[in-house]
Amino acid sequence: MTDLLAPSPGETLAAFKARCEREQTPGLMRLHPWVDDRGWSLMGLMAGILSGGQINYSVQQPGVIKAWHLHERQTDAWCLLHGCIKAAIMSRGGERRWVVALGERAAALLLIPPGLWHGAMTIGPAPAGLLYYVDREYDPASPDEQREAHDWQWNPWSVVPR
Repeated sequence: MTDLLAPSPGETLAAFKARCEREQTPGLMRLHPWVDDRGWSLMGLMAGILSGGQINYSVQQPGVIKAWHLHERQTDAWCLLHGCIKAAIMSRGGERRWVVALGERAAALLLIPPGLWHGAMTIGPAPAGLLYYVDREYDPASPDEQREAHDWQWNPWSVVPR
């Protein structure tokens, strides 16, 4: 397994996204919820990278695996708001691989640059709610997406008892 990139101290989200794309490596930015007596908020999630593209929200049922797919031009930015998922990412040839658990109790923004296969599996008994930004608007006439079966080339979708 290869380490995910982390932002350098003081690095903006836009610069971090550019570094992930340049190094063809996913990045994980830990988020710090704003908490007060009314509840909590995640603020400024996509500050500096929103330009065109689209923001989406997807709910994935327990045990569901959505994998594998790859974009040639699009960067994904994932933030899990509810539940928990195991995200897996691999290089085009499969020689570099990353796995990270994302959940509502460990707020983070996962950046997935173009050219990397990726997918997710819901873990736990609750549905997973994923807020994600893609920097290119979806074009149904010419989708920027290649797809393979969830067990193609690498199958990281089990939960290992520890």
